[in-house]
Amino acid sequence: MSGVVILLGSLIIFIIAYATYGSWLAKQWGIDPKRVTPAHEMEDGVDYIPAKSPVLLGHHFASIAGAGPINGPIQAAVFGWIPVLLWIIIGGIFFGAVQDFSSIFVSIRHQGKSLGEVIEENIGHRCKILFTIFAWLVLLLVIAAFSDIVAGTFVGYTIQDGVKVYNAANGSVATASILFIPLAIAFGFLVYRKNAPLAVSTVVGVVLLAFCIFMGLKFPIYMSKNFWLAFVFVYICIASVTPVWILLQPRDYLNSFLLYFMMIAAMIGIMGTNPTIQLAPVTSFTLANGQTMFPYLFITVACGAISGFHSLIGSGTTSKQLDNEKDAKMIGYGGMLIECFLAVIALIAVGSVCADGNYTAVGKTPAIVFATAISQFFANLGFGESAVNAAYTVISLAISAFALTSLDTGTRLGRFLFQELFAPKAGHQASSIQKMCSNMYAATIITVILGGVLCLGGYANIWPLFGACNQLVAVPAFLGVSVWLARKGKNNKMFYFPMVFMLAACLSSLLLSFRANVMKFAAGTGVWYKEGLQCVIIVPIFVLAVILVIEGGKVLIGLKDNKVSVK
Repeated sequence: MSGVVILLGSLIIFIIAYATYGSWLAKQWGIDPKRVTPAHEMEDGVDYIPAKSPVLLGHHFASIAGAGPINGPIQAAVFGWIPVLLWIIIGGIFFGAVQDFSSIFVSIRHQGKSLGEVIEENIGHRCKILFTIFAWLVLLLVIAAFSDIVAGTFVGYTIQDGVKVYNAANGSVATASILFIPLAIAFGFLVYRKNAPLAVSTVVGVVLLAFCIFMGLKFPIYMSKNFWLAFVFVYICIASVTPVWILLQPRDYLNSFLLYFMMIAAMIGIMGTNPTIQLAPVTSFTLANGQTMFPYLFITVACGAISGFHSLIGSGTTSKQLDNEKDAKMIGYGGMLIECFLAVIALIAVGSVCADGNYTAVGKTPAIVFATAISQFFANLGFGESAVNAAYTVISLAISAFALTSLDTGTRLGRFLFQELFAPKAGHQASSIQKMCSNMYAATIITVILGGVLCLGGYANIWPLFGACNQLVAVPAFLGVSVWLARKGKNNKMFYFPMVFMLAACLSSLLLSFRANVMKFAAGTGVWYKEGLQCVIIVPIFVLAVILVIEGGKVLIGLKDNKVSVK
């Protein structure tokens, strides 16, 4: 199969979907460009700040992307390229983009509040508490894993037989990433405090971004992993409480150009070489390790099709910065389709270098496989070794930068959820404990410390559950929006199938994981701090999901039967 055909065909489908289905959703839900958004109504200079639409798209896109749209398709390639491609396209258009768009929209119609607050207003207080705790725990796992991943991409050397072996690529990534921070601060100051023209500032910012990369290549920093872990923990603490215009908005916006560059470079490589997809169209429904296409394909390919984490971002940070309701479609629906397109590129990359879907034969990680494939495209186009090596380093830098972006956004979301968890009910006076825990500094420190403990304590033991937990967040997100739309007397049928499908996939994944762990104990190979811990976690998550769906379903059915309409 031709890589160019897959690339162009997917691009055309996504453009058509944005112009048709995205516009239809906006009409059905009642997007109103004249309505004042929370960013203006509740502007506080810290979290609620209106952002220019290109800047907010950059922030949102950088936050939702991370390494997910690259890792997922490459890991799922063992099922063949056709099922992965179909899930990316169908899931992206009818599942993921709908979730992202709706989570932003429902939040701005609830004063920029998170999904937990939306669920409380429309379903009930208990469901809000259950959802918030679950989402916060998922974010702790994100903080733990991404801190480890980011620090790993910065590590400048390893010790082999008592001798330091230096890694120039990692050292370059570290230097460039550090230089991005003051660049972002300067950009934010000029645009938001000195009213510098965005177009001019962007051109200058991108040029300086390239200079940061150049300096990284010339002057790599060689430090240990422990140093970088400490650096990352301090950084995310500061990023969580700093006004978004100082660091979060400008850093993510400028970083988004790294991802755009990476995607454009990959497109040039694919268009120029037209790689043949060596990967089989379909391998098998059941793999040698016992994993089946359903549900594992739909759990593995997350960010490239649908990811529950996106709904937390959309309702957590993006909604608080939306300048105009009409921007929600471009940022939510459009931003997700761009990510889907990146997932298609990742599928073409792995399919061009891997015939059986076993990506480990090409590289240790999906990121290495992706960088290797894209740089190989440039080598096939006749570029010299130095240019190919530079392309490999820049792609690696882009992946690392977006992991860090997702990390600092995830920390901010964790702070929001912790504050909301201890916020008193309306009309009730806050206790001393509630006052302390709802303070943004206390909430940040507690969240980062617990995430750090989990990172250092071995998050890998429970990481296999993250995929199902992340995808499971999408179910209450769909449910909360569905109930709210029902209360408004608006069409919510577009949520029914995605909600039921994702619930079935996630619960099936959890049950299969539970069964596999029990079988290991039966065979005498199970370990209590790994398989045992996973079993202990699976049970409450499963029960929590069932309770949320039952209670939310009762409300939804009741509204449908009574045809309730609330303005």
